[in-house]
Amino acid sequence: MQMNMRLADFIRAEMEPILQDWEEFAKTILPARHMSKSGLRDHARGMLLEIADDLDTHQSELEQAAKSKGCEPKDGEESWAEVHGGDRQTSGFSVIETVSEFRALRASVVSHWTKAYPTIVGQQLEDLTRFHEAIDQAVAESLEQYATVKEMETRLFGAILIASPDPIYVLDLESRFVYANKATADLFALKPEEIIGKTTFDLGFSFASDFQRNLEKVIADQSTYRGKFVHTFASGQGERFEYLLAPVLDEHRNTEAIVCISRDITEQALAEEKIWHNAHYDLLTGLPNRRLFLDRLEQEVKHAKRSNLPLSVLFMDLDGFKEVNDTLGHEAGDRLLSDAAERLTDCVREDDTVARLGGDEFTVILTGAKQRKDVELVAQTIIDALAMPFHIAQQPVQISVSIGIAFYPQDASSPVALLEAADQAMYKAKKSGSSRMCYYDTSDKTDRCSA
Repeated sequence: MQMNMRLADFIRAEMEPILQDWEEFAKTILPARHMSKSGLRDHARGMLLEIADDLDTHQSELEQAAKSKGCEPKDGEESWAEVHGGDRQTSGFSVIETVSEFRALRASVVSHWTKAYPTIVGQQLEDLTRFHEAIDQAVAESLEQYATVKEMETRLFGAILIASPDPIYVLDLESRFVYANKATADLFALKPEEIIGKTTFDLGFSFASDFQRNLEKVIADQSTYRGKFVHTFASGQGERFEYLLAPVLDEHRNTEAIVCISRDITEQALAEEKIWHNAHYDLLTGLPNRRLFLDRLEQEVKHAKRSNLPLSVLFMDLDGFKEVNDTLGHEAGDRLLSDAAERLTDCVREDDTVARLGGDEFTVILTGAKQRKDVELVAQTIIDALAMPFHIAQQPVQISVSIGIAFYPQDASSPVALLEAADQAMYKAKKSGSSRMCYYDTSDKTDRCSA
């Protein structure tokens, strides 16, 4: 080591051990753990080289006095320290963490310098003084840029929050509103001051209990939560909403608040429900279609198996429908199907399922009928109801119905097989004459009918 080496040359020569100390320090800063090691290392190297270059330049007494106060005049170009301050703010560093980087670099350089030169006098002492002034100037520039970026970010976020069409609000750990944007106030039909300090319970929201449980979960787990609620606000806006809860963490990684972003999904939800309804219900009669019928039959078979309760399926075909459709037209035929569906529905309980499989074929799932005579009573009620004249196209129209009946588990153990058994029994009834019902009989593979 040269006896009279200048500090600037020392920094360049001892860059590697200085940076090794820096890397150990960087591990203690939480945001730095998510940054690349090479990026952090290059960042520190850039600052040290800039300070070394500064030490090599001539400095007047006026410039020295200004720098000692962290007020060195700027030359118009962005300094490394200013880049550092802006970068650290956007990377999530706190002010203390940002300043601590400079302290760590200062400590590392001074430690290596004093070990190499235990006694510092003359030019070396002047270099050390200028080094401290350069660090102080860098801290001042970095924090000024940090504050500038922070203020800009605050203004931008404020503008985004105000302009956002989605309600955004912040709640404290007691579930009280501490911030609500304009969209929130408009949705609630309240002034901001009428919201702040209140809870969803205070505001009388129907979803308050579920919302509170989810808030507590977010606070405890420090995790996000997505949920939905249904509520009609005083503003009349929307009805169905989805929302996201996210914890706000302080510099010690403790939850200090919860932010909530909600969105009106009423139109989307209604559109999805309409698509589902059209896929599972008959558009003409409003009854469940074949898809939904088979799904419900599968569920009822599972329930009957678990509970050991009886289950029966009625398969029906309208006698004389084709003649009405051909004679009076499709519009009259559609009206007849719609009226027949209403009469079928009136003949059974609300818990029973009436479905239209297609054309003039209908089915009924009867649950809990313990004796055959109970099922036969329902079937006869249907026969009598459909035998009464319909008023179609301003004239009375007469039809009848053929009914096939199958029982679970006597006739079949699977939903599809049960439906097929009832279908076969229905064809037997149709061949036997109008207004008849037939049971599927597995003992002799025949169908027993009755008028």
